[in-house]
Amino acid sequence: MGLGIRFDDKVVIVTGAGGGLGRAHALMFAARGAKVVVNDLGGSAFGAGQSSSAADQVVAEIKEAGGEAVANYDSVEDGAKIVETAIETWGRVDVVVNNAGILRDTSFHKMSEEDWDLIYRVHVLGSYRVTAAAWPYMREQGYGRIVMTSSGAGIYGNFGQANYSMAKLGLYGFASTLSLEGARRGIQVNTIAPIAGSRLTETVLPKEITDALNPEYVSPLVCWLCHEDCEENGGLFEVGGGYFAKLRWERAAGKSIRLGRAMEVESIRDNWDAITSFKEGAEHPTVIAQAMGPVMTNIQAGPSLGGNQHIDVDQALGYEFPKDETSYDERDLALYALGIGAANNPTNTQDLKLVYERHSGGFHAMPTFGVIPAMNSMMKRAMEGISAPGLNYGVERLLHGEQYTELTRPLPSKATLTHRARVKEIWDKGKGAIVNIETESYDDGGELLIKNEFVSFIRGAGGWGGDRGPSAEINLPPKREPDAVVEEKIGDNQAIIYRLSGDWNPLHVDPGFAQAFGFDRPILHGLCTFGYAARHVINAFSGGDPRFFKSIKVRFAESVFPGETLVTRMWRESDQRIIFDCSIKEREKSVLTNAAIELFEEIPAAAPKTTPKAEPTATETAQDATLNSGDVFTGLGAYLKTADGLTGSVGKIFCFKLSEPSSTWTIDLKNGSGAVSQGEEVAADCTLELSDADFMDMCTGVADPQKLYFGGQLKISGDVMASQKLSFLKKVDPALFEDALAARSAGGSPTHEGTSSGSGSTDIFLAIGLYLEDNPDLVERVQTTYLFKLSDPDSAWTIDMRDAPGSVTAGDTGSAQCTLELSEADFMDMTSGKADPQSLYFGGQLKISGDIMASQKLTFLQKIDPSAMTDRVAALKRDGAGEAVAVTAAPERSASAPDVFAALTGESKD
Repeated sequence: MGLGIRFDDKVVIVTGAGGGLGRAHALMFAARGAKVVVNDLGGSAFGAGQSSSAADQVVAEIKEAGGEAVANYDSVEDGAKIVETAIETWGRVDVVVNNAGILRDTSFHKMSEEDWDLIYRVHVLGSYRVTAAAWPYMREQGYGRIVMTSSGAGIYGNFGQANYSMAKLGLYGFASTLSLEGARRGIQVNTIAPIAGSRLTETVLPKEITDALNPEYVSPLVCWLCHEDCEENGGLFEVGGGYFAKLRWERAAGKSIRLGRAMEVESIRDNWDAITSFKEGAEHPTVIAQAMGPVMTNIQAGPSLGGNQHIDVDQALGYEFPKDETSYDERDLALYALGIGAANNPTNTQDLKLVYERHSGGFHAMPTFGVIPAMNSMMKRAMEGISAPGLNYGVERLLHGEQYTELTRPLPSKATLTHRARVKEIWDKGKGAIVNIETESYDDGGELLIKNEFVSFIRGAGGWGGDRGPSAEINLPPKREPDAVVEEKIGDNQAIIYRLSGDWNPLHVDPGFAQAFGFDRPILHGLCTFGYAARHVINAFSGGDPRFFKSIKVRFAESVFPGETLVTRMWRESDQRIIFDCSIKEREKSVLTNAAIELFEEIPAAAPKTTPKAEPTATETAQDATLNSGDVFTGLGAYLKTADGLTGSVGKIFCFKLSEPSSTWTIDLKNGSGAVSQGEEVAADCTLELSDADFMDMCTGVADPQKLYFGGQLKISGDVMASQKLSFLKKVDPALFEDALAARSAGGSPTHEGTSSGSGSTDIFLAIGLYLEDNPDLVERVQTTYLFKLSDPDSAWTIDMRDAPGSVTAGDTGSAQCTLELSEADFMDMTSGKADPQSLYFGGQLKISGDIMASQKLTFLQKIDPSAMTDRVAALKRDGAGEAVAVTAAPERSASAPDVFAALTGESKD
């Protein structure tokens, strides 16, 4: 194998190089062209004695092989003399391998102070003194490589090696800091934890093992870490017996206790699993800023909101559950309506509309069904074990206390809904607590359809001294006779029917389960009573038309049993607001109180249907009308033109490296009057690295820079303190950013990597029109009119080749003999070569109707090169061509329209 990795003209110091690992390192460096200082005191493995023979023998081996080496016999405690040997012999030092070491193994209770001190002096103090002497030379020349030699005993501990473990882990900490301080000067520092057969390991490992651990298996890693092409810095590596691996710290997700909460021993005990478990959320901090992240986050979060063993308000309040999706159809709506007592009388026309999908008067959804999708989503989360952090109570403590449901418009007969739920409010009620979980449900067009608030009373979970929340009574009935009263007997099997809509709690169907909870028989669902009451109000005050329903709010005061008679009393507070309550006739018990229903003045219409797009496509707006990082830097450039004296007061060059998408920007406040440029044109004093999204969040105030820094999302390297001088950015008028955005949106040059102007489908069709103008004989050969109908966004183009001289017109002229239909995105994907037209056709995404065979005549399009007509197309657009459709822009493309139509006709341009 050739020796491709060389150290020609490099000067390498290896301490403890008279044998074992040090000898192997020295020989390998020398074999690859390095000039080597072979240092060895020549003492025993335990630090006794001194001899020059060990170093001399290794030097002789190197010279005999044609290499260059010099011996040094000083103790590493005299590190300056070792480095002086390199300087006097060759005038420089490029690499230091701190390898020298001894052992004084004994159990801690037998260890003498001399055992402790000697290990420290050789390993730690010796490595310090050699490194300290070499450091100025490396800084001055702007280059250096240093390797510290740690040990598994330092990383993991080892019986009988307390002194050795202390020293070896100390070296890793020493190296970690030097790697940070030396980086700016081209000095890289790494640490190895080797296991190799040597006089040091023969005391702790069996002979057959040490014989198999060849020191030469460690040296390749050391040489690579010291090579100029290696970019590793601050690493820790285990190596030995042919095994090589980098190590890193791992930290459990941990537990933060908000400031202001009692820091009790019991708090640690109760959260021990979270403090110690690596199963979920474990992380690997690499710099002290990341390590401090959770601490700083906890401090910045402010005083605790309180809580106890059942509810941790800090954790729970504001928590957003994972998004969930459910669907329903006419059958679900009809079953729900039956579950709340509708159509008990099959001849009741009003109720029949709620259960019969072909009713002549139209099928209508009972609006309180709006609670069911959200409730089912909650129950699904519960069955999957998904709960809000900090809510540590069981269902035995939970009582459904209040319910609020609001619709933005009548429920459609079927829908797929996306639910977003969060813990909205938590109140301390003394003996109990109130937890309000809000769910918003969006239709498949992304429009808000339903809003629910499930307010639960948690028994025995209060008393932490928190906010009690609003206490005023609301929706109290006026002191007069009700405007309407409805009595209705609840069916004996009503709970069994209602549970089929989703709430399968056995409390409502299983007599034994109900008795275990103190009821003599199963009780009715509170939300079933809720539905009964809403039906009564709708029939009494909106002519039985549920589409006028807007919202309902109730408090659950008492349980209801199937077979009892529900009495609903109603008071009209206004044309759109009804106050009501419900009671049980037989027991004279109030079951729903503080209740109100709001009605729409007019039935709201559904929003126009649009097709949601997860991501902008190439055919959407070319110049994004949203402020981006390019606009910010363009605005900063404009600011510098007016900021006199800024370069003199700052005197630094800053480089911003953004990712996702990648872009690099330089702010030069050292030269001339200052400038902002894209790219890294000059060497920066201070470099800031973060994602484009985090940069924009900082600029708009969404993200706190300090939090990003301590969280590891913002990395600052080089002259870190220079970043403090960026405070001038606070003085920049945001209007300059908006001006940059306005200029870009008006068609100016893009200001951000990844954006581009270019041509879309409009340009391609305009180019076709120009080609027909240049080739009038085509009309006689083709004699066909084509219509291209594009969707999302909609546009239509007619290519008339039936009547001379031929034309391309935006819109459908009604004269097409052959029609091709596809989406704008698919059309543009075809023109860019991303989509195969034949695959789109057979997949149903491209439809051809009318005279299908006429599409074969489109082969003339193979000869069109839109890129050759760029100037003419631009002129047409300036003159208003294509105004019948939305002119959008796409990424710049080559002339691919011929390829598209060649694929359509099955022919080749060749």
